[in-house]
Amino acid sequence: MKLATFSQRSRTRIGILDEQAGEIIDLSIAAPKLPTDMTAFVEAGDRALKAAEKASRTRNKEARLKLSRVRIRAPFPEPRRNILCVGKNYYDHALEFDKSGFDATAGASAIPDLPIIFTKAPSTVIGPGDPVPGYLDPTKSVDYEVELAVVIGTGGRGISKRNAFKHVYGYTIVNDVTARHLQANHKQWFLGKSIDGFCPMGPWLVTADEVGNVKKIRVESKVNGEVRQSALVKDLIFDIPTLIATLSKGMTLQPGDIIATGTPAGVGIGFKPPKFLKKGDVVTLTIDRLGVLENTVV
Repeated sequence: MKLATFSQRSRTRIGILDEQAGEIIDLSIAAPKLPTDMTAFVEAGDRALKAAEKASRTRNKEARLKLSRVRIRAPFPEPRRNILCVGKNYYDHALEFDKSGFDATAGASAIPDLPIIFTKAPSTVIGPGDPVPGYLDPTKSVDYEVELAVVIGTGGRGISKRNAFKHVYGYTIVNDVTARHLQANHKQWFLGKSIDGFCPMGPWLVTADEVGNVKKIRVESKVNGEVRQSALVKDLIFDIPTLIATLSKGMTLQPGDIIATGTPAGVGIGFKPPKFLKKGDVVTLTIDRLGVLENTVV
């Protein structure tokens, strides 16, 4: 199932994508007892999914809205907590980052021994088609990073790798936009990653059952139509079960938590000289079975 957060006439609610019909099924009409925001919907678990599945077959014309008549938002426009992110989690990207001169955390080895975890503030999130405010980066070093994002369903602490996928609700696309000089100058990643509007997300939250074997899907980025990044999820250094087990060792993961799993090689700083984003650049991210996320830099 593809779940969307959308706005129409200044009202924001959630719905189900009907791709064949080119429509959004408005759950506030088709299933009015369900939560009206995505985090609460995820928190409601199987009960909400079963009700939504029933609602997807509605014949109520008022509940079916043409995609062209609504604004698709990020699935989680205002996450309850920071987005959990993983650095240097594809082999080729770890090597290009190590050689770029921008990695203030570089050590003896370019490949990390354990997952590198940082976060992005909730205020970074914007939706499909929303402008990326590159002008907010005073260092003019805006970069792109296509990432598969994992959404937690059932929360917990001390989750084992063996049981990790039982805690995955679904997936979405994230662009981990970064101000590279801020990232390097401050010797940590939070400030360079957490500028307002520096986390495009979407277009949908796709439930895990619809995605299937996540290792087989491809992530790709284009800038102005030029392919920059392309890799399979199976190429992650630390796979999804390892990330969930690592994060949940001490902290309790909660329903709706978002884990951005890392980006492959081909980011702007991997070029000589670096290809930073500039005003007017269009960044298009595609992940198999999840859709397309496109934003323009302003």
